[in-house]
Amino acid sequence: MNSSSDFTIKRLTTDLYCIQENISDINPIYTNDPINLYLLLGDHTALLLDTGCGLSPLKPIVKELIKERELLVFNSHAHWDHVLGNHEFKEVYIHENEASKVSRSYDLSGSKKVFSKYSDRNYSIPPAENVKVLHDGEFFDLGDIKIEIIHAPGHSPGSICLLTDDCRLFTGDVAYYGDQFLPNRQQIPRVIDTLSMLIDLCEKCGVKTLYPAHQQTPCDTTLLNELLQGVKKIESLWHKRTFQKDFYAWEINDPENERFRYLVSRF
Repeated sequence: MNSSSDFTIKRLTTDLYCIQENISDINPIYTNDPINLYLLLGDHTALLLDTGCGLSPLKPIVKELIKERELLVFNSHAHWDHVLGNHEFKEVYIHENEASKVSRSYDLSGSKKVFSKYSDRNYSIPPAENVKVLHDGEFFDLGDIKIEIIHAPGHSPGSICLLTDDCRLFTGDVAYYGDQFLPNRQQIPRVIDTLSMLIDLCEKCGVKTLYPAHQQTPCDTTLLNELLQGVKKIESLWHKRTFQKDFYAWEINDPENERFRYLVSRF
């Protein structure tokens, strides 16, 4: 394990690094430490999944690790803690549903108290110079590793997972242990559909290992099953909801599984 600036660098396998940073360094209301950024090394091309909070330079770390390889940079989705380092890279890919959001400067001025560490940048983070769109089912060749884009809406409209041809699944914010930031109550069925789809995909493709964007990594497919069962229970627990003002969301806790807290958007 090595540390560099605000990042901790872990080599998970011979071809995979996890670059971690703590979201609670932005504000302690966030409890999903660490954020896991992944750097997958193919023969001729490397892939960086997410660029993090943008507080410290990420590109020099990536450049040192990939050596002479070409680099692809993907965003798993457009939420701020996954994209604020985009401006360090000339070109970034994201699902077509969220490309417009990362094509313009990211405005944090609506929550200056939460994002006080960005005051020296006037709460505005520029985008990558060039934003390209990803489509469900699209393939990328890193050399000895092939990547398939899996559109997995729910957490956000353009959330994606990455499936490798050697049966690894990178789940982004679609599935991880910890606080679950979910869309409004009416859209919960979409989350259930996505999790069910991923479980079927894992069974069909023989996936055993998951790499989430927060907290514990790697995980096994038990994560998907536990999360699916928990999300399905939200409706029966709805009467026990409380208001979580920091996130303007309904908070729901399942006493039978404390590995998750559900924050259902009120928007």
